[in-house]
Amino acid sequence: MTIRVLIADDQMMVREGFSVLLNAMPDIEVVGEAVNGREAVDRVRELAPDVVLMDIRMPELNGIEATREIVAADGTAKVLVLTTFDLDEYVYQALRAGASGFLLKDASARQLADGVRVVASGEALLAPSVTRRLITEFSKLSETPRLMPSAQAAYGDLTDRETEVLVLIAQGLSNAEIAERLVVAESTIKTHVSRILVKLGLRDRTQAAVFAYEARLVTPG
Repeated sequence: MTIRVLIADDQMMVREGFSVLLNAMPDIEVVGEAVNGREAVDRVRELAPDVVLMDIRMPELNGIEATREIVAADGTAKVLVLTTFDLDEYVYQALRAGASGFLLKDASARQLADGVRVVASGEALLAPSVTRRLITEFSKLSETPRLMPSAQAAYGDLTDRETEVLVLIAQGLSNAEIAERLVVAESTIKTHVSRILVKLGLRDRTQAAVFAYEARLVTPG
């Protein structure tokens, strides 16, 4: 299946460059562009892309708020945040708003395409080590858990094994690595991950990792 991508960035050269790179891939199609966050929200509604490449700093509506609106209004589009710095505090805010991962703007064509594929599949964190470091760094900014009462109640529905898997997700492990750590089949881990996401009302593994940090299941540091 072809992955449909929308590129939201206020720099024309970025949009055009990414469009050329992604359209050269046989399984990816750029279906539209947006020059600001407000237009991105509108184009998602109009074009129903699978993945949105979202710049954070844009006029009218920034990428964080645009991400929040897209996630709230759409059940399928995944947001992949574009940033210049791998420890940009705004990226953490975007992850909390519902983004599925982030990508540096100087990424190679292969990294860009692979990032889009990973986010579209929802199977794994994008750049786990970097994403984990970013989440760890900025979760230190809060001294108290940020979980809403509904989230706290949902967390209580997890089994001990599901909680264990959730912690390993937050540590950046893939399904195969978790399966090896727990000495079970990878298909079993996939089932656990699916149940965790359903019980917690989360979209993907990135959101599960953020949840684990904010629930203090994983200690930053």
